[in-house]
Amino acid sequence: MKPCDCALTHTPRRVVLTGGPGAGKTAVLELIRLFFCTHVRTLPEAAGIVFGGGFPRGGRTEALQAAQRAIYSVQRALELAAEGDNSAVLLCDRGTVDGAAYWAGGGDLLSAVNTTLEIELARYDTVIHLRTPTSPAAYNHQNPLRHESIEEASAIDARIKERWEGHPRRFFVDATEDFLIKASHVLALLRDEVPKCCRHHVRTFLWDGHARIKP
Repeated sequence: MKPCDCALTHTPRRVVLTGGPGAGKTAVLELIRLFFCTHVRTLPEAAGIVFGGGFPRGGRTEALQAAQRAIYSVQRALELAAEGDNSAVLLCDRGTVDGAAYWAGGGDLLSAVNTTLEIELARYDTVIHLRTPTSPAAYNHQNPLRHESIEEASAIDARIKERWEGHPRRFFVDATEDFLIKASHVLALLRDEVPKCCRHHVRTFLWDGHARIKP
């Protein structure tokens, strides 16, 4: 992140970067760290912490549900730990609602952790949804924690879209043949979330279309 000469006190906006496997979140986050100032704080993905730390990824329903409860708890803790450092934007690599798209078996994640969809949606100011590519050539298999096929990734992306229904400020960024075009869409959207005192660090990003917001 770039140093920032802004000395103002910020009220942080919590922004979610979401999407199905292979949507390009990891690459976009690297660009965000390159172009944005220190007042945009990027949080690590809770699932990466949980599974990267050795949490079992068993196929049993009980194991799958236990993993999503753990991910939810880590996500909440990450967001809480990031508060109070004068960030203008807390950029979350997925949010607490995402786990509902990975829930297996009966019931649902939010009930299992004693919360509601309304409460969780209200935690976030903006949701930016990167759509998963439908072309096998564009689907990235380089993440060692990713095991989904392109068909599975597309189904997860659809469930994530459904779970975030009702959020008042949700943008979709479609997959593009040139990934840098897709990335520039995301960076332009995020720039609009940053206060004016910090925007001079970010150039205006050009793109060949418009992000779509769904009320």
